[in-house]
Amino acid sequence: MEKVWLKSYMAGVPAEIDVNEFKSLGDLFEKSTRAFAARVAFINMGKVLSYAELDRLSGQFAGYCQQVLKLPKGARIALMMPNLLQYPICIFGALRAGYTVVNCNPLYTARELEHQLKDSGADVIVILENFAHVLQEVAAKTPVKHVIVTSLGEMLGVKGLLVNFVVRKIKKMVPPWSLPGAVSFKDMLHRSAGLALLPVQVGHEDIAFLQYTGGTTGVSKGAMLTHRNIIANLQQAHAWLKPVLTKGDELIVTALPLYHIFALTANCLTFLKLGASNLLITNPRDIPGFVKELRKYKFTTFTGVNTLFNALLHDPGFATLDFSHLRVTLGGGMAVQKAVADKWKATTGQPLIEAYGLTETSPAATINPLNLAEYNGSIGLPISSTEVAIRNDDGADVAMGEAGEICIRGPQVMKGYWNRPEETAKVIMADGFLQTGDVGIVDEKGFIRIVDRKKDMILVSGFNVYPNEVEAVVAMHPGVLEVAAVGVPDEKSSEAVKIFVVKKDPKLTAEDLIAHCKLNLTGYKIPKHVEFRTDLPKTNVGKILRRALRDGAA
Repeated sequence: MEKVWLKSYMAGVPAEIDVNEFKSLGDLFEKSTRAFAARVAFINMGKVLSYAELDRLSGQFAGYCQQVLKLPKGARIALMMPNLLQYPICIFGALRAGYTVVNCNPLYTARELEHQLKDSGADVIVILENFAHVLQEVAAKTPVKHVIVTSLGEMLGVKGLLVNFVVRKIKKMVPPWSLPGAVSFKDMLHRSAGLALLPVQVGHEDIAFLQYTGGTTGVSKGAMLTHRNIIANLQQAHAWLKPVLTKGDELIVTALPLYHIFALTANCLTFLKLGASNLLITNPRDIPGFVKELRKYKFTTFTGVNTLFNALLHDPGFATLDFSHLRVTLGGGMAVQKAVADKWKATTGQPLIEAYGLTETSPAATINPLNLAEYNGSIGLPISSTEVAIRNDDGADVAMGEAGEICIRGPQVMKGYWNRPEETAKVIMADGFLQTGDVGIVDEKGFIRIVDRKKDMILVSGFNVYPNEVEAVVAMHPGVLEVAAVGVPDEKSSEAVKIFVVKKDPKLTAEDLIAHCKLNLTGYKIPKHVEFRTDLPKTNVGKILRRALRDGAA
């Protein structure tokens, strides 16, 4: 396809980016920490971490892994915690030492965590104590040899003692756990105080992240995101943002979790190059608490998903905040709704700019121009050095304005799925285009609109839910004969999971199934709706017709 989108770029945004400006993410980190040493890098619960301190502490973590744990380059380090200062310390320490970061959702069930640790071959896990009991269930069945346990208050100084007391004793948010040989984060930093990062050659093709995502098979797969992939994406994001942001003078609100690819790249890494400050929100579900925190800062950039923006707009205190410094609001992870975008602009004075991407594209692929005056219902334009093709089922390009599968090619497209060449071959075409599974249309100005989803994937608050996984868990219940899972529209989360069940046990109730799912699935994957049927629609070969159920349920 001719690059019609280039004529719609903002002035100052280049057609191509230079992916060779940095040799590795460690190289980027070291250049940024030298340039912005005295600047605030991260803020969490009132505690501030400068770029110089982040340099020192991440170097200690790297030194500990290299010299105490004796981990070779390429070892996988799993991280399982919400947004805390410990997160960037571990991410940058691991990347600088040539390790691969495996981000784990803290809300994983034992079954989900076991799969990811086994599949990635993780040697180490850094985990918040609140979730240590989950690891305890499966640790012996995984390759993990070293466990570092941290607490919510561990990096907060004297205030941290009070935070930990409340969390452990008053709110009782830390279930009992036992992990023999585990060390505390504080102990790790104490033992590594005199250790320095040993020199290691890290290049573009080394794997920076194994970022797990589902698939049509329902098996969670690790997208291999190399240093080149991530550098390319942050260069692309930086090129897009450069016309409106000021180096060394930005404060970005990071409410989305750093274990999610959106916040990881868009907030943590892209803004590192700008010498920006990241305001880490540990619990964005506490909207009043979140708004109270925002009141303390002159924030300039905000990223989030539609559900988060919507929740903030419905808090009476949000409209009273000072938005005079806000220049960019970026929405991704799920479709931004027009009603939310319109209300955001009316409240903040700034447009809510929609972007689109996938884990497999590190993640940004398309973004709307930042000078867009009004919501346009589009996912934007292909970003610098990115090509988009709209193709039919035979892999041929369709005519301009016709619907087809959105396919993406660019330096941010993953290397492939970890240890799954067959799965990789299913999504990366011979000419390097990644098949997204989304059906869209490109107009004459290069703007892309999503019109349908090719896959059966369900999108709940920006997180992928794969019907096969939900169905496999429900089918484990002895009272179930058949099950099908689909996505249905939901005001709060864009979509919700609905299951259609044929009973084996006449006494089976919806409450029984929800309780069963809670034991085996992360919260956002748990069905919100249960409908019992005497039979389910099927093809002539017996395959359940999810589309027929979905269309009937919509």
